Amino acid sequence: MSDALLSPKHLEIQKKARDFAREYIMPVAKELDATGEYPWDIWKRIVDMGWGCMIAPVEYGGPGLDAVSVGLVTEEFAYACLGVMTAIGSNNLSSYPVLLGGQKELQEKYFKDLLAGKIAAFALTEPGAGCDAAACTTTAEKVGDEYILNGTKCFCTGGGVADYLIIFAVTDPDDRKNKLSCFLVEADRPGVTVGSVEDKLGVRASNTTEIILKDVKIPAMNLLGNEGDGFKMAMKTLDKARPNVAAQAIGGAQRALDEAIEYVKNRIDANGRPLAKNQIVQFKLADMGMKLEGARQLVRHCQVLKDLEIPYTMTAAMAKALSTDVCVEVACDAVEIMGYYGYSKDSIVEKVMRDAKIQQIYEGTNEVQRIVISGQMLRS
Repeated sequence: MSDALLSPKHLEIQKKARDFAREYIMPVAKELDATGEYPWDIWKRIVDMGWGCMIAPVEYGGPGLDAVSVGLVTEEFAYACLGVMTAIGSNNLSSYPVLLGGQKELQEKYFKDLLAGKIAAFALTEPGAGCDAAACTTTAEKVGDEYILNGTKCFCTGGGVADYLIIFAVTDPDDRKNKLSCFLVEADRPGVTVGSVEDKLGVRASNTTEIILKDVKIPAMNLLGNEGDGFKMAMKTLDKARPNVAAQAIGGAQRALDEAIEYVKNRIDANGRPLAKNQIVQFKLADMGMKLEGARQLVRHCQVLKDLEIPYTMTAAMAKALSTDVCVEVACDAVEIMGYYGYSKDSIVEKVMRDAKIQQIYEGTNEVQRIVISGQMLRS
């Protein structure tokens, strides 16, 4: 679906996000990348817009944006800075388990807090458990009307600034299939500490940390869903979040392509001809554009399926894998076209290239997406 087919409501949301991104995110993107600081000023403005959690239901005071709208906002923010989008996207990712399994009272307080500016972080990965969620060793022991959590999570986006943590922990070690459960943990509870802070290659405006849990007590009502639902909830959450990651990649790829086009229009080669007249460059730009537009259409198709509640697991995996691969390819091609100017820290495409790589890794590596895709195809 091209922009020309978007509804007036979607076009309005897209323009609102684009105007905001150009005014408030783009001017500070390089500075945030250099310092690695969390984008607090941007975050406060986003909260004031009512987008503190884009998927928060209307009944709790949220915007209740549909998947297409979330994707449009994500594209525009990522176009301005993939790091900032990764940082603020944490509230969306973390909210899916609360929507899937949280009691109404818990949901009401949680979404009210997020819409007021509090931050949530999704903590699934562990030092010994990456793509294999079933390998988690963090434990949650039921004692009376409480759970006691112990363990370590790593590579947690927003972990060091979070007010809420979505924690996956083992409640039944003897049942490999249903051993995991999912919990909402307030980050200020005794026993919760932030460990190492990652110094990353890209998306540096997003805070990424280790989370250490030592005898952390939480009320039983903080269990999301039932005991043993953790693995299913993690998979459903990632399913719902993949269209957002895909949209983010589209935004980054579009920025890299636009920068490359602007460069070749103004660059004169050694023979005094505009670089835009060079057929090799023209072919490369054409390939970049074809890849990007094909990926964009798949991502938009996936968002529509999600909004219509038509099964989209395979499409989401395809959209995530294709768009993030394309983002990396287009960013690298942009750097190559621009030569040293693209490789220099003064260039935005150098930043996009660094930022792009993580998208192939987080929220399910692209190898995992291919497992999901082939599995769905073979079962059909």
